[in-house]
Amino acid sequence: MGAQLQGKSGRIGQAGGRSRAYRPMSEINVTPFVDVMLVLLIIFMATAPMLTAGVAVDLPRSDAAPITAEDNKPLEITITRDGTIYIGETEVRRDRLINLLSAMTNNDPERRIFIRGDQTLGYGQVMDVLGALNGAGFRKVALISEPG
Repeated sequence: MGAQLQGKSGRIGQAGGRSRAYRPMSEINVTPFVDVMLVLLIIFMATAPMLTAGVAVDLPRSDAAPITAEDNKPLEITITRDGTIYIGETEVRRDRLINLLSAMTNNDPERRIFIRGDQTLGYGQVMDVLGALNGAGFRKVALISEPG
């Protein structure tokens, strides 16, 4: 793996030592390095799709323009098909939603909030959460959808 010695012949020199024909070979074996890199590439390719955060919902499609990223860490509210509400990945009861959001944002009405609702939900269920956020004073609320 390291350096190898090579020479013209394996004979011992006249003075009892080795001849000066031996020189260290300065080539490095890169095969183990390439093997490790390929294994790491495969691992990252397999795990990258699993790194998406949030609760899995089937978002509706829309032709709306994408939102520009003004806020580094917007809060994300997800409403699943069965009506369960999540903040990030934490399940929250509907009656505690506004209190918890107020505590998380330090009563900052300018904090951006994204709502992800399953496309099979009724209009009233999403509007209930949207109306509660509006009533609590949150002004930067956006609905998330899949690109059309």
